[in-house]
Amino acid sequence: MSTLPEESLEEELQSEEPKQPPLPSAFASLPQRPPTQSSLEKYAPLDWVGYFDEEKDISIPDSNDVFHVYMAGTEGPVIFCLHGGGYSGLSFALAAGKIKEKARVVAMDLRGHGKSSSENDIDLSIETMCNDVLAVLKEMYGEQPPSIVLVGHSMGGSVAVHVAAKKTLRSLHGLVVVDVVEGTAMASLIHMQKILSTRMQHFSSIEKAIEWSVKGGSLRNLDSARLSIPSTLKYDDSKKCYVYRARLEETEQYWRAWYEGLSEKFLSCPVPKLLLLAGTDRLDRPLTIGQMQGKFQMVVVRHTGHAIQEDAPEEFASLILNFIARNRIGPHGVEIPGLRQPLQSQT
Repeated sequence: MSTLPEESLEEELQSEEPKQPPLPSAFASLPQRPPTQSSLEKYAPLDWVGYFDEEKDISIPDSNDVFHVYMAGTEGPVIFCLHGGGYSGLSFALAAGKIKEKARVVAMDLRGHGKSSSENDIDLSIETMCNDVLAVLKEMYGEQPPSIVLVGHSMGGSVAVHVAAKKTLRSLHGLVVVDVVEGTAMASLIHMQKILSTRMQHFSSIEKAIEWSVKGGSLRNLDSARLSIPSTLKYDDSKKCYVYRARLEETEQYWRAWYEGLSEKFLSCPVPKLLLLAGTDRLDRPLTIGQMQGKFQMVVVRHTGHAIQEDAPEEFASLILNFIARNRIGPHGVEIPGLRQPLQSQT
């Protein structure tokens, strides 16, 4: 342990009077001064190991599409997570670390995002993304999938609603939509290109991108940013810097269809529903009426930004687990007390 300046001074005084017994130092009980953390260390990427248990590439037959998934947990229903535009499956990493204690978690990198690769990364049409999700579920679980709870954030929330509204996923037993409401989303579309064009586009290092995401306010949880941001970037050899993996600005033709009619579709889904919001002023008319009629559960999560699952992962995980318990969603469907076999999927 390095000596403090005050201790060095005391040693010099003691050496001048060797016959005096050493006096106890007033500074002896002070803790060692912590080393200053460099910016590189503070914003260094974190590994997903310890939150998720494994990662897999799911190849879709009769195509060149390969979707990357992160998996955690060994029992309970499958919480199938769909991230927002520009994010990745690792957006759910911190929350997965807690959810996996009581359920299985699968977080998928959607088309054009993360480590997934497809024949057309720009085709983010709602129909294509829905088909991707259903294809991945079929490849992972075959014709008899376990009980599924779809969780979608922002753009991923729209995909989750559209998949659920198709009513073709017979093992679907719950739907959780994170901070996306049709009214607000449709109103904000006219600003999206400006938002995308004015954000920082090039980063000299991954650490700089992580730092910008936190200081710029898009994420409020440093640990989650260190986990999720690296997978949203790619290195551009021609520009000698890091750029965003998802080319969202080239997908504008699909944006309106993500959100148009979303509220009615959400309300029509024949499974228990939970809507998590980061603000109270976001319900449009159909959702306000639906909530008054008790058609879904709504929770406003305070003190977070748009990415609730990243900014407040423990609260997010608790809300998901409470939703499962409240609706008695087990690994094979809704569990009815007194019955040996759980009730299978809805017709």
